[in-house]
Amino acid sequence: MKVLKFGGTSVGSVESISNVKNIINDGDKKIVVLSAMSGTTNHLVSIAKDIEEGNASEAATKVKALHETYKVVVNNLLNTNAELNADVQSYVSGVFELLLGATEKAFTQALENEILAQGEILSTYMVNAYLKQEGISSTLLPALSFMRIDAEKDPDIDYIKAHLKTVFDNAEDAQIYITQGFICLDAEDEISNLQRGGSDYTATIIGAAIKAEEVQIWTDIDGMHNNDPRYVENTRPISNLSFDEAAELAYFGAKILHPQTVTPVREDNIPVRLKNTMNPEAHGTLINNNHSEVGIKAIAAKDGITAIKIKSARMLNAHGFLKKVFEIFEVYQTSIDMITTSEVAVSLTIDDDKNLDKILVELEKIATIEVDKNQSIVCLVGHSVVNHHDTYRLFQILQDVKIRMISYGGSNNNISLLINSNDKIKTLSKLNDYLFELVTL
Repeated sequence: MKVLKFGGTSVGSVESISNVKNIINDGDKKIVVLSAMSGTTNHLVSIAKDIEEGNASEAATKVKALHETYKVVVNNLLNTNAELNADVQSYVSGVFELLLGATEKAFTQALENEILAQGEILSTYMVNAYLKQEGISSTLLPALSFMRIDAEKDPDIDYIKAHLKTVFDNAEDAQIYITQGFICLDAEDEISNLQRGGSDYTATIIGAAIKAEEVQIWTDIDGMHNNDPRYVENTRPISNLSFDEAAELAYFGAKILHPQTVTPVREDNIPVRLKNTMNPEAHGTLINNNHSEVGIKAIAAKDGITAIKIKSARMLNAHGFLKKVFEIFEVYQTSIDMITTSEVAVSLTIDDDKNLDKILVELEKIATIEVDKNQSIVCLVGHSVVNHHDTYRLFQILQDVKIRMISYGGSNNNISLLINSNDKIKTLSKLNDYLFELVTL
Protein backbone atom coordinates (compact mmCIF):
# COMPACT_ATOMS: atom_id res chain seq x y z
CA MET A 1 0.00 0.00 0.00
CA LYS A 2 1.19 3.52 -0.80
CA VAL A 3 0.84 6.64 1.34
CA LEU A 4 0.11 9.88 -0.53
CA LYS A 5 0.30 13.30 1.11
CA PHE A 6 -1.27 16.42 -0.42
CA GLY A 7 -0.36 19.87 0.82
CA GLY A 8 -2.48 22.94 1.33
CA THR A 9 -2.26 24.22 -2.25
CA SER A 10 -3.27 20.76 -3.51
CA VAL A 11 -6.56 21.04 -1.60
CA GLY A 12 -6.80 24.82 -1.79
CA SER A 13 -9.72 25.04 -4.24
CA VAL A 14 -12.48 22.94 -5.78
CA GLU A 15 -10.40 22.55 -8.95
CA SER A 16 -7.37 21.43 -6.95
CA ILE A 17 -9.42 18.91 -4.96
CA SER A 18 -10.75 17.54 -8.26
CA ASN A 19 -7.15 17.08 -9.42
CA VAL A 20 -6.40 15.17 -6.22
CA LYS A 21 -9.40 12.93 -6.87
CA ASN A 22 -8.12 12.11 -10.36
CA ILE A 23 -4.67 11.27 -9.01
CA ILE A 24 -5.78 8.96 -6.21
CA ASN A 25 -8.64 7.23 -8.05
CA ASP A 26 -6.59 4.51 -9.75
CA GLY A 27 -8.21 1.43 -8.23
CA ASP A 28 -5.44 0.76 -5.70
CA LYS A 29 -5.91 0.98 -1.96
CA LYS A 30 -3.97 3.80 -0.36
CA ILE A 31 -3.76 6.11 2.63
CA VAL A 32 -4.14 9.79 1.75
CA VAL A 33 -2.77 12.37 4.19
CA LEU A 34 -4.16 15.89 3.82
CA SER A 35 -3.02 19.30 5.03
CA ALA A 36 -5.41 22.14 5.79
CA MET A 37 -6.65 24.16 2.83
CA SER A 38 -4.08 26.78 1.85
CA GLY A 39 -4.39 29.89 3.99
CA THR A 40 -6.44 28.22 6.73
CA THR A 41 -3.58 27.55 9.14
CA ASN A 42 -2.41 31.16 8.83
CA HIS A 43 -5.93 32.32 9.71
CA LEU A 44 -6.05 29.99 12.69
CA VAL A 45 -2.64 31.20 13.88
CA SER A 46 -3.93 34.77 13.67
CA ILE A 47 -7.05 33.86 15.65
CA ALA A 48 -4.96 32.20 18.36
CA LYS A 49 -2.69 35.26 18.47
CA ASP A 50 -5.69 37.54 18.99
CA ILE A 51 -6.88 35.37 21.87
CA GLU A 52 -3.40 35.46 23.42
CA GLU A 53 -3.37 39.24 23.18
CA GLY A 54 -6.84 39.58 24.66
CA ASN A 55 -8.55 40.65 21.41
CA ALA A 56 -11.51 38.28 21.73
CA SER A 57 -13.86 40.33 19.56
CA GLU A 58 -11.33 40.54 16.73
CA ALA A 59 -10.71 36.80 16.98
CA ALA A 60 -14.46 36.14 16.81
CA THR A 61 -14.77 38.33 13.72
CA LYS A 62 -12.04 36.32 11.99
CA VAL A 63 -13.71 33.05 12.95
CA LYS A 64 -17.00 34.18 11.42
CA ALA A 65 -15.30 35.40 8.24
CA LEU A 66 -13.46 32.10 7.79
CA HIS A 67 -16.73 30.23 8.35
CA GLU A 68 -18.34 32.16 5.50
CA THR A 69 -15.45 31.18 3.23
CA TYR A 70 -15.93 27.52 4.08
CA LYS A 71 -19.68 27.70 3.46
CA VAL A 72 -18.97 28.78 -0.10
CA VAL A 73 -16.31 26.11 -0.61
CA VAL A 74 -18.65 23.36 0.60
CA ASN A 75 -21.46 24.55 -1.69
CA ASN A 76 -19.14 24.59 -4.69
CA LEU A 77 -17.52 21.26 -3.82
CA LEU A 78 -20.66 19.29 -2.95
CA ASN A 79 -22.97 20.62 -5.63
CA THR A 80 -24.63 17.39 -6.81
CA ASN A 81 -25.52 15.71 -3.53
CA ALA A 82 -27.78 17.73 -1.25
CA GLU A 83 -27.59 15.20 1.59
CA LEU A 84 -23.79 15.24 1.70
CA ASN A 85 -23.80 19.03 1.37
CA ALA A 86 -26.10 19.38 4.36
CA ASP A 87 -24.04 16.92 6.42
CA VAL A 88 -20.75 18.71 5.72
CA GLN A 89 -22.25 22.17 6.29
CA SER A 90 -23.50 20.96 9.67
CA TYR A 91 -20.10 19.49 10.52
CA VAL A 92 -18.29 22.65 9.45
CA SER A 93 -20.66 24.76 11.53
CA GLY A 94 -19.84 22.60 14.54
CA VAL A 95 -16.12 23.19 14.05
CA PHE A 96 -16.62 26.95 13.84
CA GLU A 97 -18.85 26.92 16.92
CA LEU A 98 -15.92 25.30 18.72
CA LEU A 99 -13.59 27.99 17.40
CA LEU A 100 -16.01 30.74 18.38
CA GLY A 101 -16.19 29.29 21.89
CA ALA A 102 -12.39 29.27 22.03
CA THR A 103 -12.32 33.06 21.59
CA GLU A 104 -13.96 33.41 25.01
CA LYS A 105 -11.38 31.24 26.81
CA ALA A 106 -8.10 32.14 28.44
CA PHE A 107 -5.16 31.48 26.16
CA THR A 108 -3.08 28.38 26.77
CA GLN A 109 -0.74 26.38 24.55
CA ALA A 110 -3.27 23.54 24.65
CA LEU A 111 -6.00 25.89 23.39
CA GLU A 112 -3.78 27.09 20.54
CA ASN A 113 -2.99 23.50 19.54
CA GLU A 114 -6.70 22.67 19.49
CA ILE A 115 -7.41 25.72 17.32
CA LEU A 116 -4.64 24.88 14.85
CA ALA A 117 -5.85 21.28 14.53
CA GLN A 118 -9.18 22.33 13.02
CA GLY A 119 -7.74 23.11 9.57
CA GLU A 120 -6.84 19.48 8.86
CA ILE A 121 -10.03 18.23 10.50
CA LEU A 122 -12.06 20.42 8.12
CA SER A 123 -10.18 19.54 4.93
CA THR A 124 -10.32 15.78 5.49
CA TYR A 125 -14.03 15.75 6.29
CA MET A 126 -14.80 17.80 3.18
CA VAL A 127 -12.60 15.77 0.82
CA ASN A 128 -13.92 12.48 2.17
CA ALA A 129 -17.48 13.64 1.45
CA TYR A 130 -16.47 14.86 -2.02
CA LEU A 131 -15.00 11.45 -2.88
CA LYS A 132 -18.25 9.80 -1.81
CA GLN A 133 -20.19 12.24 -4.02
CA GLU A 134 -17.97 11.19 -6.92
CA GLY A 135 -18.69 7.51 -6.28
CA ILE A 136 -15.29 6.65 -4.80
CA SER A 137 -15.05 4.33 -1.80
CA SER A 138 -13.52 6.44 0.96
CA THR A 139 -13.40 6.52 4.73
CA LEU A 140 -11.82 8.68 7.44
CA LEU A 141 -9.09 7.49 9.81
CA PRO A 142 -8.90 10.15 12.56
CA ALA A 143 -5.22 10.93 13.12
CA LEU A 144 -5.86 11.71 16.79
CA SER A 145 -6.82 8.05 17.23
CA PHE A 146 -3.33 6.80 16.41
CA MET A 147 -0.78 9.59 15.82
CA ARG A 148 1.23 10.35 18.96
CA ILE A 149 4.57 11.86 19.95
CA ASP A 150 6.55 11.02 23.06
CA ALA A 151 7.98 13.33 25.72
CA GLU A 152 10.94 14.09 23.44
CA LYS A 153 8.50 15.07 20.66
CA ASP A 154 9.56 12.10 18.55
CA PRO A 155 6.95 9.81 16.96
CA ASP A 156 5.89 7.02 19.32
CA ILE A 157 6.19 4.34 16.64
CA ASP A 158 5.06 1.38 18.78
CA TYR A 159 1.97 3.31 19.90
CA ILE A 160 1.26 4.43 16.32
CA LYS A 161 1.60 0.91 14.89
CA ALA A 162 -0.70 -0.62 17.50
CA HIS A 163 -3.37 2.07 17.36
CA LEU A 164 -3.28 2.42 13.57
CA LYS A 165 -3.92 -1.33 13.27
CA THR A 166 -6.88 -1.00 15.63
CA VAL A 167 -8.28 1.94 13.66
CA PHE A 168 -7.85 0.01 10.40
CA ASP A 169 -9.51 -3.09 11.80
CA ASN A 170 -12.52 -1.08 12.95
CA ALA A 171 -12.86 1.06 9.81
CA GLU A 172 -15.19 0.16 6.98
CA ASP A 173 -13.39 -1.33 3.99
CA ALA A 174 -12.55 1.31 1.40
CA GLN A 175 -10.31 2.09 -1.55
CA ILE A 176 -9.14 5.41 -0.08
CA TYR A 177 -8.33 5.98 3.59
CA ILE A 178 -8.21 9.68 4.41
CA THR A 179 -6.38 11.04 7.45
CA GLN A 180 -5.07 14.33 8.80
CA GLY A 181 -1.48 15.43 8.53
CA PHE A 182 0.23 17.71 11.05
CA ILE A 183 -1.94 16.95 14.09
CA CYS A 184 -1.21 14.40 16.81
CA LEU A 185 -1.46 13.73 20.52
CA ASP A 186 1.42 14.42 22.86
CA ALA A 187 2.76 12.20 25.64
CA GLU A 188 -0.06 13.42 27.93
CA ASP A 189 -2.69 12.66 25.26
CA GLU A 190 -3.35 16.36 24.66
CA ILE A 191 -3.77 17.69 21.12
CA SER A 192 -0.44 18.76 19.65
CA ASN A 193 1.17 18.99 16.23
CA LEU A 194 4.33 18.27 14.24
CA GLN A 195 5.01 21.96 13.46
CA ARG A 196 4.70 23.68 10.09
CA GLY A 197 5.11 21.30 7.19
CA GLY A 198 4.38 18.41 9.53
CA SER A 199 1.98 16.68 7.13
CA ASP A 200 5.04 15.39 5.24
CA TYR A 201 6.28 13.93 8.50
CA THR A 202 2.88 12.37 9.19
CA ALA A 203 3.00 10.62 5.81
CA THR A 204 6.40 9.04 6.37
CA ILE A 205 5.58 8.08 9.96
CA ILE A 206 2.51 6.23 8.66
CA GLY A 207 4.59 4.83 5.80
CA ALA A 208 7.09 3.41 8.28
CA ALA A 209 4.32 2.05 10.53
CA ILE A 210 2.67 0.06 7.72
CA LYS A 211 5.88 -0.71 5.77
CA ALA A 212 4.47 1.16 2.79
CA GLU A 213 5.49 0.41 -0.77
CA GLU A 214 6.19 4.11 -1.29
CA VAL A 215 5.39 7.49 0.25
CA GLN A 216 4.45 10.25 -2.18
CA ILE A 217 4.56 13.94 -1.23
CA TRP A 218 2.35 15.90 -3.63
CA THR A 219 2.81 19.66 -3.81
CA ASP A 220 2.78 22.44 -6.44
CA ILE A 221 6.30 22.01 -7.89
CA ASP A 222 7.98 19.26 -9.94
CA GLY A 223 10.05 17.83 -7.10
CA MET A 224 13.10 19.19 -5.30
CA HIS A 225 14.91 21.80 -7.41
CA ASN A 226 18.65 22.34 -7.62
CA ASN A 227 18.22 25.88 -6.26
CA ASP A 228 15.44 27.95 -4.73
CA PRO A 229 13.03 28.84 -7.60
CA ARG A 230 11.60 31.70 -5.53
CA TYR A 231 14.88 33.59 -5.91
CA VAL A 232 16.77 32.05 -8.82
CA GLU A 233 15.67 31.70 -12.44
CA ASN A 234 16.06 28.57 -14.56
CA THR A 235 16.28 26.08 -11.72
CA ARG A 236 15.52 22.46 -12.55
CA PRO A 237 14.09 19.49 -10.66
CA ILE A 238 16.44 16.79 -9.39
CA SER A 239 15.44 13.30 -10.49
CA ASN A 240 17.09 11.38 -7.64
CA LEU A 241 18.36 12.13 -4.14
CA SER A 242 19.66 9.94 -1.35
CA PHE A 243 18.05 10.12 2.08
CA ASP A 244 21.15 11.92 3.38
CA GLU A 245 21.04 14.53 0.62
CA ALA A 246 17.30 15.14 1.04
CA ALA A 247 17.64 15.46 4.82
CA GLU A 248 20.43 18.03 4.47
CA LEU A 249 18.45 20.10 1.96
CA ALA A 250 15.26 19.99 4.02
CA TYR A 251 17.05 21.02 7.20
CA PHE A 252 18.89 23.86 5.51
CA GLY A 253 15.93 25.51 3.88
CA ALA A 254 14.37 23.49 1.04
CA LYS A 255 10.74 24.31 1.84
CA ILE A 256 9.29 21.43 -0.17
CA LEU A 257 10.06 19.01 2.69
CA HIS A 258 9.66 19.05 6.46
CA PRO A 259 13.18 18.58 7.93
CA GLN A 260 12.28 15.26 9.60
CA THR A 261 10.43 13.77 6.62
CA VAL A 262 12.90 11.07 5.61
CA THR A 263 13.86 9.98 9.13
CA PRO A 264 11.08 7.39 9.72
CA VAL A 265 11.49 5.59 6.36
CA ARG A 266 15.23 5.56 5.70
CA GLU A 267 16.00 2.49 7.84
CA ASP A 268 13.55 0.35 5.84
CA ASN A 269 14.51 2.07 2.55
CA ILE A 270 10.91 3.02 1.83
CA PRO A 271 11.12 5.37 -1.18
CA VAL A 272 9.79 8.90 -0.93
CA ARG A 273 8.68 10.51 -4.18
CA LEU A 274 8.03 14.24 -4.57
CA LYS A 275 5.33 14.98 -7.17
CA ASN A 276 3.41 17.93 -8.62
CA THR A 277 -0.38 17.88 -8.32
CA MET A 278 -0.68 20.19 -11.31
CA ASN A 279 1.69 18.08 -13.44
CA PRO A 280 1.22 14.49 -12.27
CA GLU A 281 2.99 12.99 -15.29
CA ALA A 282 6.29 14.66 -14.36
CA HIS A 283 8.90 12.34 -12.82
CA GLY A 284 9.43 14.52 -9.76
CA THR A 285 12.17 13.56 -7.32
CA LEU A 286 12.76 10.03 -6.01
CA ILE A 287 14.43 9.78 -2.60
CA ASN A 288 15.94 6.46 -1.49
CA ASN A 289 19.21 4.88 -0.39
CA ASN A 290 20.76 4.99 -3.84
CA HIS A 291 23.56 7.46 -4.64
CA SER A 292 23.03 8.13 -8.34
CA GLU A 293 25.94 10.53 -8.82
CA VAL A 294 28.59 12.47 -6.94
CA GLY A 295 29.18 16.20 -6.73
CA ILE A 296 26.98 19.18 -5.86
CA LYS A 297 23.35 18.52 -6.72
CA ALA A 298 21.47 21.34 -5.04
CA ILE A 299 21.67 24.58 -3.09
CA ALA A 300 19.37 25.67 -0.25
CA ALA A 301 19.30 28.63 2.10
CA LYS A 302 18.12 28.95 5.68
CA ASP A 303 17.24 32.40 7.04
CA GLY A 304 16.85 33.74 10.57
CA ILE A 305 20.31 32.68 11.66
CA THR A 306 22.24 34.27 14.55
CA ALA A 307 26.04 33.93 14.66
CA ILE A 308 27.85 34.00 18.00
CA LYS A 309 31.62 34.39 18.31
CA ILE A 310 32.95 33.22 21.67
CA LYS A 311 36.52 34.37 22.32
CA SER A 312 38.67 33.55 25.33
CA ALA A 313 42.41 33.32 25.93
CA ARG A 314 41.60 30.58 28.41
CA MET A 315 40.45 28.43 25.51
CA LEU A 316 44.03 27.93 24.36
CA ASN A 317 45.10 24.42 25.35
CA ALA A 318 42.24 24.31 27.88
CA HIS A 319 40.32 21.04 27.74
CA GLY A 320 36.70 21.33 28.82
CA PHE A 321 36.11 24.82 27.38
CA LEU A 322 33.90 23.62 24.53
CA LYS A 323 32.02 21.36 26.93
CA LYS A 324 31.12 24.41 29.04
CA VAL A 325 29.92 26.24 25.93
CA PHE A 326 27.77 23.36 24.71
CA GLU A 327 26.28 22.79 28.15
CA ILE A 328 24.94 26.35 28.14
CA PHE A 329 23.10 25.74 24.88
CA GLU A 330 21.85 22.39 26.17
CA VAL A 331 20.40 23.99 29.32
CA TYR A 332 18.37 26.38 27.15
CA GLN A 333 17.44 23.65 24.64
CA THR A 334 18.93 25.56 21.72
CA SER A 335 20.39 23.61 18.80
CA ILE A 336 23.59 24.64 17.03
CA ASP A 337 23.71 24.55 13.22
CA MET A 338 27.30 25.44 12.29
CA ILE A 339 30.51 25.60 14.30
CA THR A 340 34.11 26.59 13.56
CA THR A 341 37.03 26.89 15.96
CA SER A 342 40.43 28.56 16.22
CA GLU A 343 43.03 28.60 18.98
CA VAL A 344 41.25 31.28 20.99
CA ALA A 345 37.70 31.43 19.64
CA VAL A 346 34.73 29.40 18.56
CA SER A 347 32.03 30.68 16.24
CA LEU A 348 28.64 28.99 16.00
CA THR A 349 25.16 29.62 14.71
CA ILE A 350 21.63 29.09 16.02
CA ASP A 351 18.24 29.45 14.33
CA ASP A 352 16.19 29.83 17.52
CA ASP A 353 16.97 33.00 19.49
CA LYS A 354 14.14 32.96 22.03
CA ASN A 355 16.63 32.25 24.82
CA LEU A 356 19.50 34.22 23.30
CA ASP A 357 19.66 36.84 26.07
CA LYS A 358 19.92 34.14 28.76
CA ILE A 359 22.54 32.26 26.76
CA LEU A 360 24.65 35.39 26.33
CA VAL A 361 24.57 36.11 30.07
CA GLU A 362 26.03 32.67 30.73
CA LEU A 363 28.59 32.84 27.92
CA GLU A 364 29.85 36.25 29.06
CA LYS A 365 30.93 34.64 32.33
CA ILE A 366 33.58 32.64 30.49
CA ALA A 367 34.38 34.62 27.30
CA THR A 368 34.01 37.77 25.23
CA ILE A 369 30.99 37.57 22.94
CA GLU A 370 30.18 39.03 19.51
CA VAL A 371 26.72 38.55 18.00
CA ASP A 372 25.66 38.94 14.36
CA LYS A 373 21.98 38.66 13.55
CA ASN A 374 20.21 38.62 10.15
CA GLN A 375 22.45 35.89 8.81
CA SER A 376 21.66 33.09 6.35
CA ILE A 377 23.20 29.67 5.86
CA VAL A 378 23.68 28.68 2.24
CA CYS A 379 24.05 24.93 2.00
CA LEU A 380 25.49 23.00 -0.95
CA VAL A 381 24.49 19.34 -0.98
CA GLY A 382 25.46 16.26 -2.94
CA HIS A 383 27.00 12.86 -2.46
CA SER A 384 30.68 13.10 -1.49
CA VAL A 385 30.83 16.79 -2.43
CA VAL A 386 33.97 17.44 -0.41
CA ASN A 387 35.85 15.00 -2.63
CA HIS A 388 34.48 15.99 -6.03
CA HIS A 389 36.80 17.61 -8.58
CA ASP A 390 34.33 20.42 -9.42
CA THR A 391 33.71 21.51 -5.82
CA TYR A 392 36.41 24.18 -6.06
CA ARG A 393 33.95 26.19 -8.16
CA LEU A 394 31.93 27.17 -5.12
CA PHE A 395 34.91 29.01 -3.64
CA GLN A 396 34.81 31.46 -6.55
CA ILE A 397 31.96 33.05 -4.61
CA LEU A 398 34.51 34.35 -2.11
CA GLN A 399 35.51 37.09 -4.52
CA ASP A 400 31.93 38.40 -4.73
CA VAL A 401 30.33 37.84 -1.31
CA LYS A 402 31.58 38.32 2.23
CA ILE A 403 31.56 34.91 3.94
CA ARG A 404 31.16 34.95 7.74
CA MET A 405 31.80 31.21 8.29
CA ILE A 406 32.45 28.08 6.26
CA SER A 407 31.62 24.53 7.35
CA TYR A 408 33.62 22.10 5.22
CA GLY A 409 34.40 18.48 6.04
CA GLY A 410 31.94 17.88 8.84
CA SER A 411 29.88 15.89 6.35
CA ASN A 412 30.88 14.45 2.99
CA ASN A 413 27.49 15.55 1.65
CA ASN A 414 27.28 19.15 2.80
CA ILE A 415 29.28 22.37 2.57
CA SER A 416 27.74 25.39 4.29
CA LEU A 417 28.45 29.11 4.01
CA LEU A 418 27.25 31.74 6.48
CA ILE A 419 26.47 35.10 4.88
CA ASN A 420 24.55 38.27 5.62
CA SER A 421 20.90 37.74 4.68
CA ASN A 422 21.03 40.81 2.45
CA ASP A 423 23.46 38.89 0.23
CA LYS A 424 21.39 35.71 0.02
CA ILE A 425 19.76 36.17 -3.37
CA LYS A 426 23.00 37.35 -4.95
CA THR A 427 24.83 34.38 -3.45
CA LEU A 428 22.27 31.85 -4.65
CA SER A 429 22.39 33.30 -8.16
CA LYS A 430 26.19 33.43 -8.28
CA LEU A 431 26.52 29.87 -7.07
CA ASN A 432 23.91 28.77 -9.58
CA ASP A 433 26.03 30.30 -12.35
CA TYR A 434 29.29 28.85 -11.08
CA LEU A 435 28.04 25.37 -10.32
CA PHE A 436 25.20 24.62 -12.71
CA GLU A 437 25.56 27.00 -15.66
CA LEU A 438 29.25 26.15 -16.03
CA VAL A 439 30.42 29.76 -16.17
CA THR A 440 33.98 30.05 -17.45
CA LEU A 441 36.24 30.94 -14.53
